Amino acid sequence: MNDTLQTADTGSSRTMAIVTYVLFLVGWPTFHLATVAGVILAYVQRDEARGTVWESHFENVISTFWIALVCGIAAAILCIVGIGFLLLGILAIWFLYRTIRGLVHAIDSRPY
Repeated sequence: MNDTLQTADTGSSRTMAIVTYVLFLVGWPTFHLATVAGVILAYVQRDEARGTVWESHFENVISTFWIALVCGIAAAILCIVGIGFLLLGILAIWFLYRTIRGLVHAIDSRPY
């Protein structure tokens, strides 16, 4: 990425990106209360990260949250007929993949 697009505060954005991913992972044992905190943090940090490598991380966190929420509700409804359990399992794997991949990229200071 072009160095002129980087802001002077990239260390803070990097830290916040890592924190949001950790909150997403901690969300599993806390009934996703930490996940909600992570997405709020991503919304707050998104404007500060515009034009940097970290913008892609905050966009990833936000889109992962909303896609998982909508698909999770649909899968929960489909649990009535049984297929929802399979869909929830697939959704959990997808959610963890995007979160762990983003965390690894953030630690390496690479865009998502």
